[in-house]
Amino acid sequence: MIVEASVPPGTEASAVYVHGIPAERPWSQVLRKGQTLRIIDSQGQQAVDALLYAIADPAERYSAQDTLRTQGSAYIELGTRLISNKGRVMARITADSCGRHDTSAGCCSCESNAVRFGEATRYQHACRENFILELSKYGLGKRDIVANLNFFMNVPIDPNGNFTVVDGISAPGNHVDIGMEMDVIFVISNCPQVNNPCNGFDPTPIRVVIWDEARL
Repeated sequence: MIVEASVPPGTEASAVYVHGIPAERPWSQVLRKGQTLRIIDSQGQQAVDALLYAIADPAERYSAQDTLRTQGSAYIELGTRLISNKGRVMARITADSCGRHDTSAGCCSCESNAVRFGEATRYQHACRENFILELSKYGLGKRDIVANLNFFMNVPIDPNGNFTVVDGISAPGNHVDIGMEMDVIFVISNCPQVNNPCNGFDPTPIRVVIWDEARL
């Protein structure tokens, strides 16, 4: 007990889980209400695609449309509530050293790579394939992939609603904290895209850290 009390809260030493996600790879974890997930952009300018599903009923999942409508904002930022397709709060952005994240541009796929960047890119690894691999662990599949979050991805939206992916604004070590408001499956694709600047044309590793509420 004395050793536990000496561990500063909110540090990796007080975390219940710490993991490095290699460049281009997927990851997932069951997160419980009250836990906080920190995603760390280790080297900067690395997009991190994410999806959330309710443990109690995976048909309830993150809704980009409801999230943006409820907030009245085009971006994900400090204080944003991540809303499900049933109108419930799944999680909140509780800390953010980057400043802005996307939930409009979707995830890359083999098909979209071919359309946007040429047929030669069709078989490059993509986020949709990462999601399919990770979702299969929970009995979910391609049809369960919805419009996703893109942490650290810079997608300015002009007054006419036009947008494009531009150079990222996250610096090495920037992080975003997501506090869970219900039990969820949290799925990540550490984006493998090399044809647009969302990853600085060079995918890099990230880190994830999980804390229980009592240790924050």
